[in-house]
Amino acid sequence: MAARIDHLVTSGEFRLDGETHQVDNNVWIVGDDREVVVIDAAHDADAIAAAVGERTLRAIVCTHAHNDHIDAAPALAERTGAPVLLHPDDLPLWEMTHPKRAPDGELADGQVVSVAGTDLTVLHTPGHAPGAVCLYAPTLGTVFTGDTLFQGGPGATGRSFSDHPTIVRSIKERLLTLPLETVVRTGHGDSTTVGEETANV
Repeated sequence: MAARIDHLVTSGEFRLDGETHQVDNNVWIVGDDREVVVIDAAHDADAIAAAVGERTLRAIVCTHAHNDHIDAAPALAERTGAPVLLHPDDLPLWEMTHPKRAPDGELADGQVVSVAGTDLTVLHTPGHAPGAVCLYAPTLGTVFTGDTLFQGGPGATGRSFSDHPTIVRSIKERLLTLPLETVVRTGHGDSTTVGEETANV
C-alpha cells in the first residue's frame, strides 16, 4: 500500500523572548494503514494519537524545537513508544520547553527516515532556528518545511536563535533547487509549491 499524507491542525501557544502568541500548527502524518511517522507533535497529544489510530508510530520528527512544534512530543512518545528525533543544534531551544526530558535521537543532514516504503530525506535548513530541518519525500512529490518556508516566503527570523541571511541561504540552496512542482507543506497555514515561492525569497 502506498504511503499517504494525513493532515491535522492543532492550536495552542507559541512562547519565546517573553512573548506569547496563539497559533494554529500543521501536524503531518506520513505512512499507510500499518505504520506512520508524525512530523511536529504540536499542542495536543490526544488529537494526534487519535489521528494515528491503531497504526504503529515509528518516529516523532521535529522540524525544529520552538515550543509550539514540540510541546506534545514527550506525551505522544510516552503513550506510543515512538522516539522523538531532533537536530542537535536545536537542543538549547528544546531544553527551554522540556528541561528534564531529552530527545531520543538525532537528525542529521542527509539522514533518511523511512516509513511505509517511503523515504524522507532530512535537509538541514538553519535560519529560523539553528537546528531547523525540512523533510523531502520525492516519491510523494512533497517537502515538509516546518517554519523555514511558507506560502509567501521565508519563516520569521526576528527572535532569538534566528538569522535572516542564513534562512535565505538555506531556502535558496536546499529548497528552491527541488523540482518546481514539489508541494511545500508548511508548519503553519496553507501549502504552496517550490515554483510559486521562487519569486518570494
